[in-house]
Amino acid sequence: MNRVMVLKTAFVAAIVALLVGCSAQIEDYQGEQPQLKLEEFFNGDLVAYGMVQDYSGKVIQRFHADLKGTWNGSEGILDEQFYYADGTEQERIWYITKTGENSYEGRASDVEGVAEGTTAGNVLNWSYTLIIERDGEPFAVNLDDWLYLVDSDNMINRTQMYKYGLPVGEITLYIGKK
Repeated sequence: MNRVMVLKTAFVAAIVALLVGCSAQIEDYQGEQPQLKLEEFFNGDLVAYGMVQDYSGKVIQRFHADLKGTWNGSEGILDEQFYYADGTEQERIWYITKTGENSYEGRASDVEGVAEGTTAGNVLNWSYTLIIERDGEPFAVNLDDWLYLVDSDNMINRTQMYKYGLPVGEITLYIGKK
């Protein structure tokens, strides 16, 4: 029985490694235009529409959001007001710091530690641990967040959610300037 568990664990680890090895890298977008600068796109009033899917792909939540970004030099604030289809509302305020030519850090009250992001061309890859509520209890999920600038006024955001390295859901989001 012990050998079977070891083989199952090795099989799952191999599949996860294979999938991670096949994923896109931020450098793949280096030459893409227009260049994404968070301090430019997330400056002013924006609107977002999105959905959350569980591990099977079933849509479990739909929402829209009003966003307002302000920047002072390398420091930015992104105030997000979410309105969910079930009538609930949520606020997340990001405190973002530009730490290098293509790197950013972010903090929010429901983010564990520091979110780290890197841009290349028209893309931002943002990684962080989000604390969500599940059955009335806090539940930490790791997010692999990819934001794709379509043009100067529109962005598509795709996020994979993981727990213990395994996919548990996905978020798809459109963001546009008002």
